[in-house]
Amino acid sequence: MADERPLDDDLLVIDTPEAADEVRPDDRIDDERHDEENRLKPEFISSVKNALEEPDKSAVYELVEPLHPADIADLIELLDSDERTEFAASITDLMSSEVVAELNDHVREVMMEALEPEAVATIAEQLETDDAVQLLEDLDEVDQKAIIAELEPETQAAVESALSYPEETAGRLMNRHFMAVPEHLTVGDLIDYLRQAGDLEHDFFEVFVIDTSHHPVGTCALNWILTTPRNIKLTDVMKRDQTLIPASMDQEEVALMFQKYALISAAVVDDEGRLVGQVTVDDIVHIISEEAGEDALLLSGAGDGDINEPIREAYSSRVRWLIANLGTAVVASAIIAFFGAAIEKLVALAVLMPIVASIGGNAGTQTMAVAVRAIATNQLTRSNTWRIVWRELRVAILNGATVAVLIGIAAWFLFSPMMGVVIAAAMVINIVVSGLAGVLVPVMFERLNQDPAVASSVFVTMITDSMGFFAFLGLAVASGLTG
Repeated sequence: MADERPLDDDLLVIDTPEAADEVRPDDRIDDERHDEENRLKPEFISSVKNALEEPDKSAVYELVEPLHPADIADLIELLDSDERTEFAASITDLMSSEVVAELNDHVREVMMEALEPEAVATIAEQLETDDAVQLLEDLDEVDQKAIIAELEPETQAAVESALSYPEETAGRLMNRHFMAVPEHLTVGDLIDYLRQAGDLEHDFFEVFVIDTSHHPVGTCALNWILTTPRNIKLTDVMKRDQTLIPASMDQEEVALMFQKYALISAAVVDDEGRLVGQVTVDDIVHIISEEAGEDALLLSGAGDGDINEPIREAYSSRVRWLIANLGTAVVASAIIAFFGAAIEKLVALAVLMPIVASIGGNAGTQTMAVAVRAIATNQLTRSNTWRIVWRELRVAILNGATVAVLIGIAAWFLFSPMMGVVIAAAMVINIVVSGLAGVLVPVMFERLNQDPAVASSVFVTMITDSMGFFAFLGLAVASGLTG
């Protein structure tokens, strides 16, 4: 039976920042290696490069040793590609699993391919399961199998199980190290179990309570456990209402659940509802950052948008959207060619029509960005689609009227009253159409189970340019401006 005597007041010690012997962030920022924004100084990077050129690499080790693993990862990414392998060999034990986990995906993949399978397996053994999976998932299948074969049986089974789930799902993201106990225990039993377990190497924020079938039935936060009498049953103190995440759920949906319900950690269950892992908030921070950047890059057709991405992959991901844009530009050019005779008679049309298309394109981009974000955050769903469309239509009408008045007055005085009326009407039409396209095109892609950020900009641009030219030139001909 554990000792239940209360602590004496004399034994209660609270460490304060002044008493703690630790390095505060400000202390590290002001050193000779970091600038005021906590970035590695160019001078320090140059000194490391110079040390790499020396036959004796001990100076490299001495320069790098004081750095945090995240800073070492940053340093590797800042080095030239042909310097990275030599640098990693120069710092030996400093090239830890923590450093590897912080590396950019493309840089890590290249470095892992340069190492022997045994060396990569040694690094993977030191990582959390989710980090080990991230280390291996982008490697070639042959390299992947060779490395997995070198892992310890327990780690091997966990990694193979995680790789069986689709990419960017909770099954890949989850950590298989978690604390779960049967529901018949008391608080005292749980505390004794945790003490007997010895050094708990993996951090956890709550204990999952499971039934005999390994289904989660509740959770106990650590502060509840520490403040509840020992004789109370876990079933009397645990929180039964918990957020369970299917292993097949997309990681973006997982991030939204964490954000919506303010979660610190959550249980991951398989198709039968059995507890198979947990997702913690530190993983979600990375996912939110990645997904936000990914959507912005997809809207521009820039692919991964990673400066470490191989040139061949960057070329492939960007050129196909440029070719698609070329096709949409041909459509707009065909409309201009159709009204070629009218443009020849009235040069003012050629002067003004780019304004109509440009403003319409900007209006469509604004609405499209709002719609894509709303879809990504579950603010725009099937239940409120038409309400959002009606909202954006009203915004477009107001924007169109405002811009139309300004450009109409300018065209009235610079060219003719009828030209002012025509361009004002064309501007209203194009901005309204652009607003509708900006919301309906992403919704259409989402309904077709496609990423709405991927190709929306291409189609919205085509619609706004084509409609802008058609509306302006068509109204000009219909009004008799061209004679």
